[in-house]
Order: sequence, then structure tokens, then C-alpha cells
Amino acid sequence: MRAIAQGWLIYDLTSSPMALTWVMLSFIIPSAIFSLVGGVVADRISKKHIMIYAQLFNAVTTLILAYIVFIGEVTFSHFIYFGIFAGAIGSLSMPANFSIVPEIVRKENLVNATALQTSTFNFSSIIGPILAGSLIAIFSVGDKSSYYSVGLVFFVISGLLFLATILTLFIKHHGRPKNIPKTSSLDDLKEGLGFVWNDKVIFGLILVGLIPSAFGKASSFLLPAFNQDVIGGGPEELGLLTAGMGVGALIGSLLLAKLGDFTWKGKLLLATAYGWGISIFLFAFTGNLMIAILIGAVTAFFGSVFGALNMSIIQLAAPQHIRGRVLSLLIVMSGLMPLAVAPIGGIAEYFGVAVALAFAAVMVGFSAWILNFFFPQVKKITHFS
Repeated sequence: MRAIAQGWLIYDLTSSPMALTWVMLSFIIPSAIFSLVGGVVADRISKKHIMIYAQLFNAVTTLILAYIVFIGEVTFSHFIYFGIFAGAIGSLSMPANFSIVPEIVRKENLVNATALQTSTFNFSSIIGPILAGSLIAIFSVGDKSSYYSVGLVFFVISGLLFLATILTLFIKHHGRPKNIPKTSSLDDLKEGLGFVWNDKVIFGLILVGLIPSAFGKASSFLLPAFNQDVIGGGPEELGLLTAGMGVGALIGSLLLAKLGDFTWKGKLLLATAYGWGISIFLFAFTGNLMIAILIGAVTAFFGSVFGALNMSIIQLAAPQHIRGRVLSLLIVMSGLMPLAVAPIGGIAEYFGVAVALAFAAVMVGFSAWILNFFFPQVKKITHFS
């Protein structure tokens, strides 16, 4: 809901794909900067407490942003500031969110569990866009301004975040470390970096998971521009496009959960990267709404399987005592994403959204091929003892 409401208002105010890019970067960059701290914290204190406080801060800041938007005083800078804050909070909570899962389920069920966890995000990406797009359209009746309608949607989002905070209290597992490290936080950080650098399988998995994804995410963050410039749609069409992607992503994560602990993990990981690139290329030149929804769903299907499988393999490969730091480094290295996001936004600004998406599609496939060449052990991954 936040992505649709925020993207709609920003593009309505600026008509600039680059503006969407800068707002995305405002979230990504602080995520990269502070995630190593989040990994150290997740390996030292209760993961449940981290999750609760992060949700609470997120709810409060969203409530403040909702008020500023509603009264019409919001500026482009506000979205940058709130993006920075949300990125910093997310960087502290995401390592805890993901590293708590292997503590709850058995190793042989981890692929299923990660895929099911991903499916909840994908399910919300179906319901959220439809709800946000519909609410914006309803609240705009009577020639109401975008500030009014989007502001009300942000109030709804804030209420849902407060509800999520309350529900997190009911999680029984606290995720406390078995043995609190006697070393300093800096030593813990160095240990995590050294572990990833020396373990070529995990290092390869992190790069394979991040670099193609950096280009693949273009189909999501350029969606508001694609909707207006290529499809010629409004908020309802944007909601349908995003929901269609959510359906594809949900099917992908549920299918992965059904597969369970299969042996050809590495091969499937690379195959879905190539499929992701091909589907984004087809999506780039689709001018019909219904066809765009269908191909967008296929695009999200490959992206969902790729992301969930990569995350579960990394969790399987990393020992519990250092898993939070490994996952935090994964988030930090997502700071490489701006290297792809910024030029893609620039290409969209000057050459059009379709050209930018086609470029991103080619880079998804090419980067996966290059990484397969340098890290052939990733393709050979079958299972972990």
C-alpha cells in the first residue's frame, strides 16, 4: 500500500521516473549502511524485541507522514527524509526477521519455511495494491486533491502497522542467543566479514542473489511510470498491475514451498534468473493492460522463486551463531543496487521506460551468466548436512 500511494503521489507531483529512483535510493542506502549493526544486534539480543520496536517506530513515523501529506504540506524532500529513517529502521530489523526463522523450524523444512514467509509478503502485495489503488480512487471522488486521498491511505497504513506491532507480541519464540558473545561488537563484525569472505559458496550466493536482483527490481520501482507512460493508466490500473505481479510472486513462493528440500537448488536458482530477465524484456514492450498484467505476473513469479530460494540457501549454509551477521551483510551488499537503479532511472528519464526495462532485462541475464562463470560452485549446490 505504501509503495502504491507514495509512488502515485510522487509521480503525480513530479512526472519524473528519476524522482521515483531517488526515493528508492533514500531507503536503500541507509539500509546498506546500518545493516551490519543490525546483524550484530540480532546475534546478541532478543530478535522478537527488535521486531516489535522496529514495527512501532515505523507505525509512528508513517502516522506523522500521513498528517503532513493530508494537510498538503508534504514536499519531495519529506519522502527522502522518511525514506532514510525507514531504511535505517529496516536495516536493524531485517536481519532479525529472517534469522529467527531457522531457529523455529528444522533444517530440512527451511526452504519451505522461507518460501511460506515470502508468500505472506507476496499475498500482501496482491491485497495491498488493490486496496491502495481503490482507496485513492474513492477518496478522490469530488475532485479531491492527491494530498487528501493519499494522506488518508497513509493513515490506514499507519493503523495496520500498529496492528502488526500488537500481533508480533504473540510470537512465542524470543530468538535470544544461546551464548552471549564475550567479544566486542567490532570483533563480532570482523568475524562476520571474515566468515563470508572465506566461504566462497556463501560469498557467491550473496553476489548471485544481489546483482541480478539489482537490475530485476527495475520492473517494480518503475511501475508507476510504466503505468502512466506506456499503459496510460490511473491509480486503479496501477493497483491491478501491482496485484498481478503479487499473484505471480505468490504462486512462485507457494510452488517453492511445495518442492521442499529438493537437491537441484543451485541449478534452479540460475534458471530462474534467466527466466526473470526474459520476462522483464517481454514486459518492457507490452502496451496492453491485460497482457501487461499477465507478463508482469510471470516476471514476479521468477523474481519470487529466485529471491526466496537464494535467501533459504544462504540461511542453510550459515551457522546459527553468525547467521544474523551473514544476512546483514547480504542487506549491506544490496547497497550495490543503486549502481543499477540510478542509471536505469536515468535511461527511463531520457529514453523512455520501455528502453530502461529492456536494458535491465538484458543485464539480469548477463550478470547471472558472468557470476555463474566465476562461481561455478553455486550451480552445483544440492543440499546441506
